Amino acid sequence: MAGTISGLVSGIDYPGTFQEFREWFPDESSCVDYLAQLRWPDGFRCPGCAGSGFWRTKKALWMCASCGLKTSATAGTIFHRSHTPLSTWFAAMWFVTSQKNGVSALGLQQALGFKSYETAWA
Repeated sequence: MAGTISGLVSGIDYPGTFQEFREWFPDESSCVDYLAQLRWPDGFRCPGCAGSGFWRTKKALWMCASCGLKTSATAGTIFHRSHTPLSTWFAAMWFVTSQKNGVSALGLQQALGFKSYETAWA
């Protein structure tokens, strides 16, 4: 059942079911691409020089063709410098937001296989 959250539409702007979640985010690369689309909805803009030309490096960075600055889709976000894969964070966010009353940190730890309760709590 498609619903809306703040003008966003389930199944279009975000996955509405766990099956859709798995289809949208089968790997780390798809999570990075989704985050990049949210960060740069009108296309990449260098945070250093505002240039739009870029290329992607093997380490999933955007390198500005004008000034050479390297940046990532996670730079300056809550995911910056996290050692936890984006795919895991995305799964955690989906589980928390898809439940009417959220999910407990212990339940999240068990469902996602976190080694520590603290990681699930974060």
